[in-house]
Amino acid sequence: MRFLVRDRLLGFGDDYWIEDQHGNKVFLVDGKAMRLRDTFELKDTQGRVLIDIHRKMFALRDTMIIERDGEPLARIKRKRLSLLRNHYRVSLADGSELDVSGKILDREFAIDYDEELLAQISRRWLHVRETYGVDIVREDLDPALLIAVAVCVIHLAEKEREED
Repeated sequence: MRFLVRDRLLGFGDDYWIEDQHGNKVFLVDGKAMRLRDTFELKDTQGRVLIDIHRKMFALRDTMIIERDGEPLARIKRKRLSLLRNHYRVSLADGSELDVSGKILDREFAIDYDEELLAQISRRWLHVRETYGVDIVREDLDPALLIAVAVCVIHLAEKEREED
Protein backbone atom coordinates (compact mmCIF):
# COMPACT_ATOMS: atom_id res chain seq x y z
CA MET A 1 0.00 0.00 0.00
CA ARG A 2 1.43 3.34 -0.99
CA PHE A 3 0.20 6.69 0.26
CA LEU A 4 1.23 10.15 -0.94
CA VAL A 5 1.59 13.00 1.52
CA ARG A 6 1.77 16.58 0.29
CA ASP A 7 3.89 18.68 2.60
CA ARG A 8 1.86 21.34 4.32
CA LEU A 9 3.10 24.67 3.02
CA LEU A 10 0.45 27.28 3.75
CA GLY A 11 -2.26 25.22 5.44
CA PHE A 12 -4.03 26.96 8.30
CA GLY A 13 -3.65 24.76 11.35
CA ASP A 14 -1.42 22.31 9.45
CA ASP A 15 -4.25 20.57 7.54
CA TYR A 16 -3.31 18.34 4.62
CA TRP A 17 -4.64 15.33 2.70
CA ILE A 18 -2.99 11.96 2.31
CA GLU A 19 -3.84 10.18 -0.95
CA ASP A 20 -3.45 6.61 -2.14
CA GLN A 21 -1.24 5.77 -5.14
CA HIS A 22 -4.19 6.43 -7.47
CA GLY A 23 -4.69 10.01 -6.27
CA ASN A 24 -7.79 9.29 -4.15
CA LYS A 25 -8.01 11.17 -0.85
CA VAL A 26 -7.81 8.67 2.02
CA PHE A 27 -6.90 10.54 5.22
CA LEU A 28 -7.02 14.15 6.36
CA VAL A 29 -4.44 15.31 8.89
CA ASP A 30 -6.35 18.03 10.71
CA GLY A 31 -4.03 20.26 12.75
CA LYS A 32 -5.71 22.11 15.56
CA ALA A 33 -4.59 25.73 15.58
CA MET A 34 -4.66 27.97 18.64
CA ARG A 35 -4.08 25.14 21.14
CA LEU A 36 -1.57 25.14 23.98
CA ARG A 37 -0.07 21.89 22.76
CA ASP A 38 0.47 20.47 19.29
CA THR A 39 -2.67 18.51 18.38
CA PHE A 40 -3.67 16.67 15.21
CA GLU A 41 -6.52 14.39 14.18
CA LEU A 42 -6.27 11.80 11.45
CA LYS A 43 -9.69 11.64 9.79
CA ASP A 44 -11.23 9.52 7.06
CA THR A 45 -12.89 11.06 4.00
CA GLN A 46 -16.24 11.31 5.82
CA GLY A 47 -14.65 13.39 8.59
CA ARG A 48 -14.65 10.65 11.24
CA VAL A 49 -11.69 10.87 13.62
CA LEU A 50 -9.63 7.70 13.34
CA ILE A 51 -6.67 8.73 15.48
CA ASP A 52 -5.91 11.59 17.87
CA ILE A 53 -2.33 12.83 18.08
CA HIS A 54 -0.99 15.27 20.66
CA ARG A 55 2.25 16.35 22.25
CA LYS A 56 2.66 15.47 25.90
CA MET A 57 2.80 18.75 27.81
CA PHE A 58 5.13 17.96 30.71
CA ALA A 59 7.89 15.62 29.61
CA LEU A 60 11.68 15.84 29.81
CA ARG A 61 11.95 15.05 26.11
CA ASP A 62 9.35 15.93 23.51
CA THR A 63 6.84 13.11 23.35
CA MET A 64 3.90 12.57 21.03
CA ILE A 65 0.91 10.45 22.07
CA ILE A 66 -1.33 8.56 19.60
CA GLU A 67 -4.82 7.55 20.76
CA ARG A 68 -7.81 5.80 19.18
CA ASP A 69 -11.25 6.28 20.74
CA GLY A 70 -9.64 7.78 23.86
CA GLU A 71 -7.39 4.74 24.39
CA PRO A 72 -3.61 5.06 24.06
CA LEU A 73 -2.07 3.35 21.03
CA ALA A 74 1.51 4.62 21.07
CA ARG A 75 4.01 7.00 22.64
CA ILE A 76 6.82 8.40 20.45
CA LYS A 77 10.06 10.01 21.58
CA ARG A 78 13.59 10.48 20.33
CA LYS A 79 16.12 7.89 21.44
CA ARG A 80 18.72 9.34 23.79
CA LEU A 81 21.88 8.44 21.90
CA SER A 82 21.39 8.90 18.19
CA LEU A 83 24.30 10.95 16.89
CA LEU A 84 24.58 9.98 13.23
CA ARG A 85 20.95 9.52 12.25
CA ASN A 86 17.56 10.42 13.63
CA HIS A 87 16.20 7.59 15.78
CA TYR A 88 12.83 7.50 17.48
CA ARG A 89 11.26 4.84 19.68
CA VAL A 90 7.56 4.07 19.36
CA SER A 91 6.21 2.32 22.45
CA LEU A 92 2.93 0.60 21.59
CA ALA A 93 0.15 0.04 24.12
CA ASP A 94 0.66 -3.75 23.94
CA GLY A 95 4.25 -3.36 25.21
CA SER A 96 6.00 -3.86 21.86
CA GLU A 97 8.24 -1.23 20.28
CA LEU A 98 8.84 0.10 16.80
CA ASP A 99 12.09 1.70 15.71
CA VAL A 100 12.07 4.70 13.37
CA SER A 101 15.39 5.71 11.84
CA GLY A 102 16.82 7.63 8.92
CA LYS A 103 16.91 11.19 7.64
CA ILE A 104 13.63 12.33 9.14
CA LEU A 105 13.76 15.96 7.95
CA ASP A 106 14.56 14.78 4.41
CA ARG A 107 11.52 12.43 4.57
CA GLU A 108 13.79 9.39 4.12
CA PHE A 109 13.27 6.90 6.94
CA ALA A 110 12.01 3.45 7.86
CA ILE A 111 9.66 2.08 10.50
CA ASP A 112 10.78 -1.34 11.77
CA TYR A 113 9.56 -3.91 14.25
CA ASP A 114 12.16 -6.37 15.54
CA GLU A 115 14.36 -5.59 12.49
CA GLU A 116 11.47 -6.26 10.06
CA LEU A 117 10.60 -3.37 7.74
CA LEU A 118 6.97 -2.26 8.18
CA ALA A 119 6.97 0.99 6.24
CA GLN A 120 9.36 3.07 4.15
CA ILE A 121 8.91 6.83 3.95
CA SER A 122 10.66 8.42 0.99
CA ARG A 123 10.79 11.26 -1.50
CA ARG A 124 13.29 9.39 -3.67
CA TRP A 125 10.83 7.64 -5.96
CA LEU A 126 8.52 10.60 -6.46
CA HIS A 127 8.74 13.28 -9.12
CA VAL A 128 6.26 15.68 -7.53
CA ARG A 129 7.86 18.40 -5.42
CA GLU A 130 6.86 18.76 -1.79
CA THR A 131 5.45 15.22 -1.74
CA TYR A 132 6.71 12.10 -0.03
CA GLY A 133 5.45 8.55 -0.05
CA VAL A 134 4.56 6.18 2.75
CA ASP A 135 5.01 2.65 1.43
CA ILE A 136 3.48 0.12 3.84
CA VAL A 137 5.09 -3.25 3.26
CA ARG A 138 2.50 -5.65 4.71
CA GLU A 139 -1.24 -5.53 4.03
CA ASP A 140 -2.17 -6.78 7.52
CA LEU A 141 -0.83 -3.61 9.17
CA ASP A 142 -2.86 -0.63 10.36
CA PRO A 143 -2.13 2.11 7.78
CA ALA A 144 -3.67 4.86 9.95
CA LEU A 145 -1.33 4.00 12.83
CA LEU A 146 1.78 3.91 10.62
CA ILE A 147 0.84 7.20 8.97
CA ALA A 148 0.24 8.71 12.43
CA VAL A 149 3.71 7.52 13.49
CA ALA A 150 5.24 9.17 10.40
CA VAL A 151 3.36 12.44 11.10
CA CYS A 152 4.55 12.45 14.73
CA VAL A 153 8.18 11.70 13.94
CA ILE A 154 8.37 14.42 11.28
CA HIS A 155 6.67 16.89 13.63
CA LEU A 156 9.09 16.10 16.49
CA ALA A 157 12.11 16.41 14.19
CA GLU A 158 10.92 19.77 12.88
CA LYS A 159 10.38 21.03 16.45
CA GLU A 160 13.93 19.96 17.38
CA ARG A 161 15.37 21.78 14.37
CA GLU A 162 13.46 24.97 15.26
CA GLU A 163 14.87 24.84 18.81
CA ASP A 164 18.51 24.43 17.66
